Amino acid sequence: MTNREYLHELRSATADQPLKILMSACLAGITCGYDGNAYGEYPSVLKLLQYENLKIIRFCPEDFSFGTPRAMCDIHGGNGMDVLHGKAKVLTEHGEDWTEGMIRASEKMLALAQQEQIELAVMMDVSAACGSQVIYDGNRFAADKVYQIGAGVCAAQLIKHGFKVISQRDYASLEILYSKLDPSYLIDPQQIDHHETEWYLDYFKKR
Repeated sequence: MTNREYLHELRSATADQPLKILMSACLAGITCGYDGNAYGEYPSVLKLLQYENLKIIRFCPEDFSFGTPRAMCDIHGGNGMDVLHGKAKVLTEHGEDWTEGMIRASEKMLALAQQEQIELAVMMDVSAACGSQVIYDGNRFAADKVYQIGAGVCAAQLIKHGFKVISQRDYASLEILYSKLDPSYLIDPQQIDHHETEWYLDYFKKR
């Protein structure tokens, strides 16, 4: 089942029985980014914070394992699922191996998702922890930086265990979510998800 098919089948939310969403803490404005900031504001996510029939569980896996501020890290030799299977590593920009800490963070995020019985995760795009569709392939600060299709370690852990994960740039999916939170909301059919953007299609077609 695709993310959008799943979202269409989500139950309607009420104040007494809110939808439960796990969210990358930085998207909710918490200053837990690697440099102590929140990576900016995303209207697509800030809109979610306004609904009273939504319970948001905020968590930053990298802050959990490595604190804030911290070095920047990326996945080398594969994607997040490869890291979980021992086939790839998470390295900082300086070459320090953070693989063990990232896996530990993913396990904590999974435990939180299971404990709270979340119905969806909305996570930071491109992150080595939280990216759900596109991440860097190796050091993002390299002169010839490369993107790859795949999830970060923590998103991969959730997906592996059956949870649906979308990003703040999956606008079509978010439109469906808004309609579940507000039955009077009219879905904008012009919106698309990240994997449907011109950049995504053009970049990976060339690769």
